[in-house]
Amino acid sequence: MFLGHFAVGLASKRFAHRTPLVVLFTAALLPDILGEIFGPLGWEHASIQPGNTRFTPLNLYDYPWSHSLLMTIVWGTALAFIWNFRTRDLMAACVIWLAAVSHWFLDWITHGPDLPLYPGARERHGLGLWNSISGTLAVEIAMFCVSVWLYVNVTKSRDWIGKCMFGCLLVLLLLVYVAIPFAPPPSDIHQMDLVSIALTAIFLAWASWVDGHRVCDGLSVD
Repeated sequence: MFLGHFAVGLASKRFAHRTPLVVLFTAALLPDILGEIFGPLGWEHASIQPGNTRFTPLNLYDYPWSHSLLMTIVWGTALAFIWNFRTRDLMAACVIWLAAVSHWFLDWITHGPDLPLYPGARERHGLGLWNSISGTLAVEIAMFCVSVWLYVNVTKSRDWIGKCMFGCLLVLLLLVYVAIPFAPPPSDIHQMDLVSIALTAIFLAWASWVDGHRVCDGLSVD
């Protein structure tokens, strides 16, 4: 899943008003962010296998430290603990934890059977929604639309950046997402790692920028 994780981050703002969107995105994307680090370090492994699923050629055959259920819970707990220690906002910490842990369950819906429950587990899990391009697009775009509605109904823009550039972020996310099943596969996994790292950095920086120009209803704009 790709767009669905961003949807979780956007929707989380409804329950954690004072938490920056970049933090909520980071929580929802946490296993993918860690995978982008662990892969180039050689701690985890993936390959480009056209036809692995209809939606993506990515074969995540060895991602236990970032994408197993146990480690997703561990990383989510660590991030929630850090945020609660920093802000003393237990509600926000719980939202962050749920956003992080949701990653495994959303991936379980879309991935083929490549998700372990814990490092070292032989059994792999995944319902394989990625084997249907139309089904995947329908589910994730629906999630995204609902999450945008939740976000814009709990926040309002301070200025044109919070309005227009937020809209541009949404359009860019949609364009990148819709292109995934139709773009030619990357030449190798290292190229894909670099593209993923660059896109994640852009999306997180952009989210931080536009969210700073929006304010939650009921909170001061000063």
